[in-house]
Amino acid sequence: MTDEVKHKCGIALIRLLKPLEHYQFTYGSWRYGLEKLYLLMEKQRNRGQDGAGIVSLKLDTPPGKKYFSRERETGSSAINAIFRRIYTRWEEAEKLSPDALNDPLWAKANLPFAAETYLGHLRYGTFGANSTENLHPVMRQNNWRTRNLVMAGNFNLTNVDELFDILVELGQYPKEYSDTVTMLEKVGHFLDNENQRLFDQYKSQGFSNRDITHQIGKNINVAGILEGASKRWDGGYTVAGMMGHGDVFAMRDPWGIRPAFYYHDEEVVIVTSERPVIQTAMNVEFDSVKELPPGHVLVVKKNGDMSIDRIREKQEKKSCSFERIYFSRGSDREIYRERKKLGELLVPDILEAIDYEVENTVFSFIPNTAESAFYGMVKGVEDHMMKRKLEKLRGLNGSFDQEEVLKIMTERTRIEKVAIKDLKLRTFISQDKGRKEMVSHVYDVTYGTIRPGVDNLVIIDDSIVRGTTLKQSIIKILDRLEPKKIVVVSSSPQIRYPDCYGIDMAKLGDFTAFQAAIELLKENEMEHVINEVYKKCAGQKDLPKEEFVNYVKDIYKPFTPEQVSQKISEMLTDADVKAEVKIVYQSIENLHKAVPDDLGDWYFTGNYPTPGGNKVVSTSFLNYIHGINTRAY
Repeated sequence: MTDEVKHKCGIALIRLLKPLEHYQFTYGSWRYGLEKLYLLMEKQRNRGQDGAGIVSLKLDTPPGKKYFSRERETGSSAINAIFRRIYTRWEEAEKLSPDALNDPLWAKANLPFAAETYLGHLRYGTFGANSTENLHPVMRQNNWRTRNLVMAGNFNLTNVDELFDILVELGQYPKEYSDTVTMLEKVGHFLDNENQRLFDQYKSQGFSNRDITHQIGKNINVAGILEGASKRWDGGYTVAGMMGHGDVFAMRDPWGIRPAFYYHDEEVVIVTSERPVIQTAMNVEFDSVKELPPGHVLVVKKNGDMSIDRIREKQEKKSCSFERIYFSRGSDREIYRERKKLGELLVPDILEAIDYEVENTVFSFIPNTAESAFYGMVKGVEDHMMKRKLEKLRGLNGSFDQEEVLKIMTERTRIEKVAIKDLKLRTFISQDKGRKEMVSHVYDVTYGTIRPGVDNLVIIDDSIVRGTTLKQSIIKILDRLEPKKIVVVSSSPQIRYPDCYGIDMAKLGDFTAFQAAIELLKENEMEHVINEVYKKCAGQKDLPKEEFVNYVKDIYKPFTPEQVSQKISEMLTDADVKAEVKIVYQSIENLHKAVPDDLGDWYFTGNYPTPGGNKVVSTSFLNYIHGINTRAY
């Protein structure tokens, strides 16, 4: 992707189902769980490089002994920094007692992170300060084990204001105004209620306080707690957590907006944000890793029993298609196929854009995430060329002139690696003039790949959000090769609306498609449409979120997608660019052909799966009109 867009987060939950001695005997190390956690987190670095955190939970520790251990670190090297600190402590312990370090019983009693349960988290700081205190996992501590709560997640709620007010009405004083703290305290409130309910029940039955604690841990209804806590959550979320007595859980929103996958056998239960990382870490087949159903929670009780329970009313599945297009690891079997199909389905529009001059066209891609779509595009072009070869051979009317046949058969798609991303360059300069100059050199080109004035250049990207890097860098450097025409292809449709469920695309005015539509309205003397949308959005700002309507759709209604694309082409082309520039976008219809099972497309269509989405887009439009440069939730 040419524009820097960040994802919210990634999670990794591990629950060992055997004592640590089992892993020492079977795999030669009681560190089995922590080593798997490191691998799962490293393989999900694509989901967050601003910081990381892990928590471990020891089961059955005696009173007075610490059972939670937590480490968090900011920065792109956070994972290595965290694990380095842990292993450094262990190395120091080894100097004191080298034989004891290989004893799992001694390790569990004396070493932090020698435990049966681990929760890891990776963060992109899409909003708020990026300090250690803002990192997951977050904790709610209490002297009663069954009231201790740790949570980490990949989520964003649109109605934090509403949920925050509910907590205040309950008499709480949340320490922060954020969806993280709000979710933690909401779950904590229902956890406290469940504890009190069970305490009263067993107290009336004559149990001692000590025995009551044991009975609460054994019988606490985790699914019921999460069902009550999440009743009013509006947004996309996958949340994993632990309770101090040993129960662990992972839950997913009822629309399936945010992803979650799990694997279990007789030794371990694992939940992550990505399927292939489990396949790699555990060396298992695709079908062994299951998708956690939307609106369900996976619970592993302290005794190792696992269940999957529905806690939210079933909704139409609206899994985020942007996950599939860009964020998720391309090594996933289904995602790889879908990205290839996205590229292949663009070929008819690409051929039209180059006037079917395949022999005078070089095909390439923007590194690195568009590579899979590029393979699909090449396949589609090659299929077209094969049909054209057959037509030419038929046109020979039975003549088998060897030279002519050879000429036809050796025609092939011209593929070159034209754009190169210089990973060593960083746009650290803060002043606008210097920053723009630096941005213009983030990419470089391979000289000599284009016949000046003769060849077209088709280059595919996975998405075009703001278009800043295209305008300031890529189109200009591609123009140095002197192609006749530059066709920039987006494997995703036009991004027209803000995301509010965990991807950093929150400001309506940033989107080049929105800017293009506004310009078209002005050029066609249709500013009244902008005014009407403003009045409608302003008129509903005090309504409950359930009554909001996405009136921003009216901004785009007067124009076809092709007209918007043409205006984007004009806007992203500087006057000094000599080549003709054309932007080709994926269609909504083809998106759903390529990605049939993940129908979340609100950033393209404005069809938000939750009521809070309509409120966010309306607020975002008002912010745009008022010149307020902040996100709308």
